[in-house]
Amino acid sequence: MLAPVRIVGLGNVLMGDDAFGPAVVTAMVDRYAFGEDVEVIDLGTPGGDLVPHLAGASLLVVVDTVRSGAAPGTVQVFTRDALLKGDLQPRVSPHDPGLKNALLLLEFGGQAPAEVFLVGVVPEKVASWPGLTPVVAAAIDPAIDAVLSLLAERGIQPSRRESPSHTAPWWNAAVDGFTTFAL
Repeated sequence: MLAPVRIVGLGNVLMGDDAFGPAVVTAMVDRYAFGEDVEVIDLGTPGGDLVPHLAGASLLVVVDTVRSGAAPGTVQVFTRDALLKGDLQPRVSPHDPGLKNALLLLEFGGQAPAEVFLVGVVPEKVASWPGLTPVVAAAIDPAIDAVLSLLAERGIQPSRRESPSHTAPWWNAAVDGFTTFAL
């Protein structure tokens, strides 16, 4: 039996567009039912704890923001080879998920996912406040389509839920309860 397919959202929901990964996986679970062999996980900002969540998957699809020269809101799909190309960058903060580091460690230990893709969006604004900018929020559906396309190419067809809940992600609901004070 193959190891599970994992779709992983990475990002800090309190840092503006960095919440893209969690927003995409939340919307996917809201709209689609996946088989037992597919895990859809919001990992937030796992830092060094990323490795156990990636180990042994037959297919890993990571959804996150990416640095790129493309315009904000642009969705891009990267292969494992593209992710591993270039020099290894040091982690500069606890927020940094270290995806490349985790993949290399898993390859060294013989537990790397068989296939790896990153579905990324170029952020417009990463700031200390929850909520996506309109241009990045508009990229949620194209990112979901990219993930579903990767799954379909491998014969995996989630079923569309008849009645999605259309609930706001938990972090948006939490913001509604905040009160702003002028100092």
